[in-house]
Amino acid sequence: MGLSIDEIERVAADVVRRGDLPMLGQEPGRAYRLGVMGGTFDPIHNGHLVAAEQAFDDLELDTVVFMPAGRPAFKQDKQVSEGEDRYAMTLLATADNPHFLASRFEVDRAGITYTADTLERLRAIYPENVEIYFITGADAIADIVRWRDAERLSRLAHLVGATRPGYDLSHAQRAIEESGIRFDVTYLEVPALAISSSYLRERVRHGQSLRYLTPDAVTGYIHKHQLYGASQLGYGSKPTEGRE
Repeated sequence: MGLSIDEIERVAADVVRRGDLPMLGQEPGRAYRLGVMGGTFDPIHNGHLVAAEQAFDDLELDTVVFMPAGRPAFKQDKQVSEGEDRYAMTLLATADNPHFLASRFEVDRAGITYTADTLERLRAIYPENVEIYFITGADAIADIVRWRDAERLSRLAHLVGATRPGYDLSHAQRAIEESGIRFDVTYLEVPALAISSSYLRERVRHGQSLRYLTPDAVTGYIHKHQLYGASQLGYGSKPTEGRE
């Protein structure tokens, strides 16, 4: 299912007006590579950042856009933090890297977020000399054949599956092969991917520090806004009974 011409033009005009995406494709004779780091980012952590940095280097990307999901289709039955909080944490985490950009592209969209729709909107905004690389986890690559409009998705972007050392790729590779869909997939081994957002949320609930797992600015935001059951006392702090 595709978008109407009118809808594509409205989306493109709004994005250009807000400057929410990088300007690429200005030189017709040059090929550009746009990395799109998709995810819930609840919260964003150093594993995401290292994976994006490695993709930037290894695939010679021009920039990487971090795109927090609005209402992710695969998490409709789970509690997800507000899009504004996830966008704010992503913005803080990427602010000091000149080739990273945090985007509200999905957060501001109404309705459930589907990756194929997002990529189609991006494809309509950029000229043909801009290639799109969608960066996600290798676990997601194994499931991508069951995502909505998987075949359309395969025509819109190169897929980049970030894996942790020792990860068995056979399941993902077999799922892609058996789907009969011609996905263009690159796998990157990223040591920091042993970290997960669920692990960080669990540490916060137990009053444990997030130092060296996510940027300090993100940790500060989590405590300031008391996300995941955090106190406002400081990084990893919990009130002590009897303390005045």
